[in-house]
Amino acid sequence: MPKFNKFTWLDVKDYIFIIIGISLYAFGFTAFILPHEVVMGGMAGLGSVVYFATQRMHEAGYFPFAIPVAVTMYAVNFLLLCIAFRIVDRTFTIRTLFGMTVLSLVVGVLQPICAELHIMPDEKVLSLVLGAAVMGAGIGTVFIHNGSSGGTDIVAAMVSKKSNVTIGRTMMICDLFIVGSAFVVLNYPISEIVLGLLVTVMTGYMCDLVINSNRQAVQFTIFSKKWEEIADAIIRDANRGCTVLDAEGWYSHKPVKMLLVMCRKIESVTIHRIIKSIDPDALVTQCNVNGVYGQGFDTMKVKMKKTQSAAKRIKES
Repeated sequence: MPKFNKFTWLDVKDYIFIIIGISLYAFGFTAFILPHEVVMGGMAGLGSVVYFATQRMHEAGYFPFAIPVAVTMYAVNFLLLCIAFRIVDRTFTIRTLFGMTVLSLVVGVLQPICAELHIMPDEKVLSLVLGAAVMGAGIGTVFIHNGSSGGTDIVAAMVSKKSNVTIGRTMMICDLFIVGSAFVVLNYPISEIVLGLLVTVMTGYMCDLVINSNRQAVQFTIFSKKWEEIADAIIRDANRGCTVLDAEGWYSHKPVKMLLVMCRKIESVTIHRIIKSIDPDALVTQCNVNGVYGQGFDTMKVKMKKTQSAAKRIKES
């Protein structure tokens, strides 16, 4: 029986949260965005273009049925993944295949259900804001747990491997192309194109908020003549470490001590109170940092590649 260690448990937990995040994304899209016929970026937007176009053709008698969004999403994702298979790494391929399969299944199930239940608010802008918020929270959860829903992620991964174009810029160009295609294919007015771009931007912004809030911390830099008392109080009362650095004031040319403190954002008020109670005239800087790992903070959840020495490989061969 295989040993169930913490690494396999992390994998299981990641996949559970990837499913939850993708389900949120699919619900936000099918319940709030798709019923208003707004075309956003990503594979969801491309699937919407194909769905609305074939729906119009079907109503005019030129096409036998409207192609569901889930079918287009999976077909295009699978094609892109086949092209990228030799370019991107194996882990990215496996997690993307899993993510795009779950996404297509959930969207395929929810699209007719949400259309029947009519969950969306009648106010269009309110519905789009709610949808973007739910979708952003969902895709942010997926990214936190090293998942991918495919789509423009695959294109961006391929481009970044072969050129100096950033992933963010590649995804932005792809999203602009998809949203803009609604102007050509569906003859949408500019106002609808702008709404699609706003939904895409709001979804990305919400995604960033979820990702950054997951590992948000604060770094303090403190200059004070009572640095010893402040350092002792931070360790004693805030239960946080404190690093003392030697510095020199260039105006006075006198040696000074600088305290470097890192803590959770919710603990920053405690640090401020400690400093003010000891030295109200202390010079303090505070900045947000994304990702503090080890020593009482987060654990780096990355896998190291398993390597073998050359001698061992030769021996085994």
